[in-house]
Amino acid sequence: MFKFGTAASRVVSITAVVAAVGLVPWLAGRDPALSILRARSGEQDPTEEALGSIRRELGLDADPLALFGNWLADAVRGDLGTSWVNGQPVLQSVLAGVGVSMTLMGVALAGALLVATALCVPTMRRGLRGEHGRGGGAAAAVLAAAPEFLLAALLIVVVSVWLGWLPPYGWQGPQHLVLPALAMALPAGAVLGRLVDDALPPVFGEQWVSLWRSWGCSRAVLARGVLRRALPPVLPQVGLAAVGIIGGAVSVEVVFAIPGVGRTALGAAESQDLPLLQGSVIVLLLVGVIGGVVSALARRWVLGPALRDAALITPPPVPVRGHRAVVACAGGVVAVLTAWGLTRDPLRLDTTARLSAPSWAHPLGTDSLGRDVLARVGHGALATVGVAVAVCAFAFVVALLLGFLPSVTRAAAETANAVPPVIAGLLVAATLGPDGSSAALAVALVSWPVLSEHAASLVEEARAAQHVAENRALGASPMWTLRKHVLPAVVGPLARHAVLRLPGIALALASLGFLGLGTPPPAPEWGLLLSETLPYVERAPWATLAPAGALLALAVFAVSLAASARVPRRS
Repeated sequence: MFKFGTAASRVVSITAVVAAVGLVPWLAGRDPALSILRARSGEQDPTEEALGSIRRELGLDADPLALFGNWLADAVRGDLGTSWVNGQPVLQSVLAGVGVSMTLMGVALAGALLVATALCVPTMRRGLRGEHGRGGGAAAAVLAAAPEFLLAALLIVVVSVWLGWLPPYGWQGPQHLVLPALAMALPAGAVLGRLVDDALPPVFGEQWVSLWRSWGCSRAVLARGVLRRALPPVLPQVGLAAVGIIGGAVSVEVVFAIPGVGRTALGAAESQDLPLLQGSVIVLLLVGVIGGVVSALARRWVLGPALRDAALITPPPVPVRGHRAVVACAGGVVAVLTAWGLTRDPLRLDTTARLSAPSWAHPLGTDSLGRDVLARVGHGALATVGVAVAVCAFAFVVALLLGFLPSVTRAAAETANAVPPVIAGLLVAATLGPDGSSAALAVALVSWPVLSEHAASLVEEARAAQHVAENRALGASPMWTLRKHVLPAVVGPLARHAVLRLPGIALALASLGFLGLGTPPPAPEWGLLLSETLPYVERAPWATLAPAGALLALAVFAVSLAASARVPRRS
């Protein structure tokens, strides 16, 4: 059934994102005319005459709201402005890359559906035979948690450098499409596959399945019925997978040197070409919105006009078993690397040992400047995980406060949840400049919605508890009830949920560091380390594998930690 509140919330969300994109030149707190002058000619003095000429040329002498209105009106007509760097129409530059990106995203989404199907086949076969169990394993969970830039780097090392099967860079033919599409398809397909894989066993346990078997229905008919019953709760996740693919496209295009709109957006953010950044981000967000709408329409089509009961379209959750041994192993690898690396100097240069192979002096080899990779990985753990702890604490506090106002914060939560961390990083970097604080702020802005939804669910359950109602009936004050009953019931589970999200936040920070939107060099940060060593992967693959291995261990730790404690989700 159509819900006006949900639709209005989404309209507010889209409007807020568009407004933020349109006001980027003035949110930056810098004179747009000065940015244009520096982009066009870094040696020219910023005199008042030169700045005034630029303002009159581009109409920047009006107030920000009027300029935003003009920009929005022009954008609706298809005019996204002019690049500050090369003076070319933004729409022309964006269209030059959007065809490449859409091709890449389309192939990646098709690959994700194939990966999801492959993960669900064993469970479907067991269910059709009347057996129980799930087919998805630990490998699928790790793929779901691994960021696209990490998979891209590993694919280059293994497939291109070691095996020599496919080219590592470029966009000259179909062979250049395989690795980047695979890097984007594997995590998205693993997420979708695990969701469907979790939904299938409860459906096979329902009474109508046994009834259909007793009627002699074929396996094909039974499989279609089970899928139609299990897919509706998962189809909205296809839209989220499209959003994830959009965010991953930026890093994948950078890794494989693909001339797509994601790489265009990153280049615009680095050069402060704000009109080009605005146009690129708008196109990326538009693709995400279209993906969400298509998945919602597909869900309604699968349900049909007869099914409207939420209980009929939401299978019961599947319990998750803990993996304490895997948590201990993954955490132990990270701890050993960190402790060992902290005993070394991460900034010491040795030009005579550039790109040296692993040895007793340098157990993980050296990078292109002769710095010890082990030292940089160890110190990078403190930088990456330390900032992640601060971001996680911020998200916890925000979620705890906003959990008491779910109706007020719904639009903001949907806005933040619909923006990939990479897009948020591009906008924040354009506003504040690329550095560690900008990356932390970008991840913090998109990390609190899931915790906020969980907090709202916990608050609702605590307030509806019988003992709370009895205390209110006995005359207890709202503040006393809040302090003695509601907060204790909310803080503990929400804090555990926040801890479970800590590795994912660290991986998001590493992805921004990899793209150059985080901590600047020479600081040791895992994403930045991977970015610095990737250009030399063919000469020194060990230098790339060290930070990649640390990030992969962090992904394994994230999956295992999440599996060790099931967090209830709001339905």
